[in-house]
Amino acid sequence: MRLLITGGAGFIGSHFIRHILKEYPQYKIVNFDKLTYCGNLNNTLDFRKNKNYRFIKGDICNKALIEKITKNIDTIINFAAETHVDRSIIEAGTFVKTDMFGTYVLLEAARKNKVRRYVQISTDEVYGSIVKGSFKETDPLNPRSPYSASKAGADMLVQAYYTTHNLPTIITRSSNNYGPYQFPEKLISLLITNLLQNKSIPLYGDGSNVRDWLFVTDNCEAIDLILHEGRIGEIYNIGAGFERTNLKITKMLLKLLNKSEEMIKFVEDRKGHDFRYSLDCTKIRKLGWRPKIDLDYGLKTTVEWYKNNECWWKPLIKKAKLTKG
Repeated sequence: MRLLITGGAGFIGSHFIRHILKEYPQYKIVNFDKLTYCGNLNNTLDFRKNKNYRFIKGDICNKALIEKITKNIDTIINFAAETHVDRSIIEAGTFVKTDMFGTYVLLEAARKNKVRRYVQISTDEVYGSIVKGSFKETDPLNPRSPYSASKAGADMLVQAYYTTHNLPTIITRSSNNYGPYQFPEKLISLLITNLLQNKSIPLYGDGSNVRDWLFVTDNCEAIDLILHEGRIGEIYNIGAGFERTNLKITKMLLKLLNKSEEMIKFVEDRKGHDFRYSLDCTKIRKLGWRPKIDLDYGLKTTVEWYKNNECWWKPLIKKAKLTKG
C-alpha cells in the first residue's frame, strides 16, 4: 500500500506513521506537512531514515502539488488541519482555508487519480455539546466554534464526494487525544508543561466541562482497523469512555506531579464553550476495537514523557502562546 499521510509531522499524524511503519513494514508512506507552528519534524526523528518513508513539505491547499503527489498514491489519510478552538475564535480564516478548502483539494486529487481509499480524520466536536447520552454517527451535526464548524464542513464535503462521485471515503471522529508529542497548547500537555515550570495552570470557568480522553496510540490502532476493515461511505466514532471534568483531570495531574491545588487559576470561560462531548462507539467496537490504555496509566505515561523530554517541548513554549486581537 502507498499512503499519503497529510499532517504527518503533527501529534496524531506522527504517531500514526510510527504505528504503520511498525505494523506494516512493506507499506510506503509519504508524509506531507506544511510545518505550521505545531508541525514538528522532531516528532519524526525515530523513523525519518526508514527506507519506506518520505517527507514532503507543502500545503494541502496547493492543487498542483497535491495532484502531482497523488498520482503515485492509492490511499490518502488526511490528518492535516488547524485544530485549536481558542485560535479559531481569534482568527477563523485559516481554519476555513485549511480544514475546508484543503480537504476539497485532497478530494479532487483523490477523484482525478482514482485513489482506492480516502480517510478523513475528524473530531467529536462536530456534533456539538450533549448533556446526557452519547452521539451516534447518524446524529445531526451542530458545531459551535469556528474550528468545529470548519471540520463539520469538511466532513460534509467528504460525504458529498462519496455520494456524487462514488469516491471511496471513510470518516473517523475521535474524542480528545492526549499523549507524548502533543503540542503544549491543549489541556493536558499545557497543564503538564506549566506545572513542570512551576507556573500556575489556567482553567476555564469552574472546570466542570466534560471530555472523553483517548490515548493517542489507541486512536491510531482504531484508524488502522478502519483503514483496513471499515466500510466505504461510513463514519466511525472513536472514544475511550473515560469521561472526566477538566477539574478532575487537573487534580489527577497535580497529584502525579506532587503539586498543590493552589496552582489552579480559574479564568474567564471560553466563548461558546461546549459543556460535554460523548460518543457512542458501538460501530467500531463491533469491528473488534477496544482502548488498551486506561486513563490513570495514560496520564502517568504522558507525565513521565514530558518530564524526560524537556528538550522537545521547551523550545515550543513561545509558539504555544496565543496573541489575542
